[in-house]
Amino acid sequence: MKNKKKAVKLLRYSGENMRGKTVIVTGANSGIGKALAGELLKLRARVIMACRDPRSAEEAAQDIRKQAGPENGEVVIKHLDLASLRSVRNFCEEVTQEESQVDVLINNAGIYQCPYTKTDEGFEMQLGVNHLGHFLLTHLLLDLLKASAPSRIVVVSSKLYKYGRINFDDLNSENNYNKAFCYSQSKLANLLFTLELAHRLEGTGVTVNALTPGIVRTRLGRHIQIPLLAKPLFYLASLVFFKSPLEGAQTPLYLACSPEVEGVSGKCFANCEEEELLPKATDEEAAKKLWDISRRMVGLAD
Repeated sequence: MKNKKKAVKLLRYSGENMRGKTVIVTGANSGIGKALAGELLKLRARVIMACRDPRSAEEAAQDIRKQAGPENGEVVIKHLDLASLRSVRNFCEEVTQEESQVDVLINNAGIYQCPYTKTDEGFEMQLGVNHLGHFLLTHLLLDLLKASAPSRIVVVSSKLYKYGRINFDDLNSENNYNKAFCYSQSKLANLLFTLELAHRLEGTGVTVNALTPGIVRTRLGRHIQIPLLAKPLFYLASLVFFKSPLEGAQTPLYLACSPEVEGVSGKCFANCEEEELLPKATDEEAAKKLWDISRRMVGLAD
């Protein structure tokens, strides 16, 4: 019950904790992102909901404003399609022009086991959205984050990283596509990105940490085919065994605002506690190699 108590404690943080702070949450229109945006709003943060679907984002914003009640934070909706590097660049340009500070960046949006498709730039969709889109987003906002220090970057990964590896010989899955493997690869990439970025941010006042939220009832699994007759049983099982989006939002909320992780960087957390990772997620050489390749893929290399 220890983790559960810590999660409840989070919801009782003083509004002063995030008052005056600007937080960007990608994929804030549903699931963990929406629950997280709602909690940050209650803590009086200025929340930038970075979403691909403006209509869905507006509906979510109305919902969380209503739940938060009066005299809370502020919600701003900005368009961000992580499957388009042009959209990422446009978003970052708009943010740097309009925002004087960004205190927390939460890379939450993701796509899960979708059929084989490509991003606008021709990247395999799961690698492109889950890793490369956020890789570029983070890079383009680093100057603003550094200027706002102490500031934080939070990266949402998944325990399914355990079943992946970085296929450097076919990173874009041109020769073979396995949707489960590609998701796990992208989530392992999140952890290696966190590891390498933490090294590069030492001494800047900007920290970066990852988390694995566990199994949460969200729309992330919308591409998974479940037999019609099994759907009622699956739904009932999800109510019993899966976390709610609010429960899933506790660890990213903890990393975004808890004084307990002030100055902590390069770690991964689960249930608001540090999580021990498999060696492949702490491989310094692989992290550096992936970093260099990712920079070239998104057009940042010299």
